[in-house]
Amino acid sequence: MRALEPFYRDVQSHYDVSDDFYRLFLDPSMTYSCAYFERPGMSLAQAQRAKIDLALGKLGLRPGLHLLDIGCGWGATMFRAAQQYGVSVTGLTLSRNQHDHVAAEIERLGLPEVQVRLQGWEEFDEPVDRIVSIGAFEHFRRERYASFFERCYRILPDEGRMLLHTIVGYTLNDLRRMNIPFTREDARFTLFIRKEIFPGGQLPRPAEVTRFAGQAGLGTERIQPLQEHYARTLDLWAAALVANRERAVLLTSEEVYARYLKYLTGCGRYFRSGHVDVMQFTMVKLGL
Repeated sequence: MRALEPFYRDVQSHYDVSDDFYRLFLDPSMTYSCAYFERPGMSLAQAQRAKIDLALGKLGLRPGLHLLDIGCGWGATMFRAAQQYGVSVTGLTLSRNQHDHVAAEIERLGLPEVQVRLQGWEEFDEPVDRIVSIGAFEHFRRERYASFFERCYRILPDEGRMLLHTIVGYTLNDLRRMNIPFTREDARFTLFIRKEIFPGGQLPRPAEVTRFAGQAGLGTERIQPLQEHYARTLDLWAAALVANRERAVLLTSEEVYARYLKYLTGCGRYFRSGHVDVMQFTMVKLGL
């Protein structure tokens, strides 16, 4: 069977725009996923740390374990896991910019137990104790869901744990049952996201996640929706981008600035309206 090729080009087209551009609207940890506003008055940076702690806290981490971070981004979850829980961490990313940033931070922070690879999950086949994946599953594509969960099952030990944090979508029939309208404008925005923001991206339905995981032998222990938290995260990102408009245009272009503002503000509306959600799935490897 021919080995699956990771979608390097699609991922790099989005995440390798410019690290300095992303710094204009992300928090200092460069966490590019839904924050968790656990308490009133939290800053974006505090809420991003809370989200990372929420995810890691579901994994039963302890010193000596090896954590795999699939789609590690700019490394915030990896660093927190190593520093807070004393685990060794391997991070995978398809983004050259993210890889280089994380490698430099590993050196700066003095974390020899942390490593980053420019590699997809399709190319990783080594035993680990725990898996975390935050905001990457949206890039994997439906035809690879079975292969992904089978790979995760194979590399985890018995009763190994996995935390999958992903945006989820719904079919037109789902939306009708939820009394959520879907207009031509909504269809145009969906096409815009697929063509101009996340080429090749697909949103799973919640039932698809649990079904494919279950077929591979991974039982879903808990599902935690974070819909309202992502709406607020996107609001803060959009406001920061507007506040840094001049710098954003200098770093990229007027076109890129306008495209990202449309994406951030539009997605904020769709999380509020219920068209999309974001969920953390806590999974455990079942004994067969």
